[in-house]
Amino acid sequence: MKYAGMAAGIAGLAVLTACMQAGTMPEPEEGRRLFVQNCVQCHGPAGKGDGPLSRGMKPRPTDLTQLQVGAVFPRARVLSTIDGYHRAKIPGEVMPEFGALLEGETVPVQTEDGIMTPTPRPLAALLAYLEAIQGS
Repeated sequence: MKYAGMAAGIAGLAVLTACMQAGTMPEPEEGRRLFVQNCVQCHGPAGKGDGPLSRGMKPRPTDLTQLQVGAVFPRARVLSTIDGYHRAKIPGEVMPEFGALLEGETVPVQTEDGIMTPTPRPLAALLAYLEAIQGS
């Protein structure tokens, strides 16, 4: 009986921990894995815009390590670019839209204007990674 109560307590703690982590901003490592799967071909392994598919591309893929403007990382613009909204009216833009990144659990992401925006976790993970590699 004593052990059953401990097991129930441990199970409850595990559920609580999972719930707390579910709505938190992802760590850069989670975004790095997505970057390797989706972005390296054009942007290169270090995000410098020199991936194997970038040769001959016009315009060249963006150097993703130089997105920060002064001390501000443009979160809203980066999110819009990844999800495709930013490119809607840009002729000749070759970056694909990543519809699969727009699905699933959302997490609150604070943009540079201070607004908390529910954002699909994979998109938020990529944002965290890109923010972490600025200036590298």
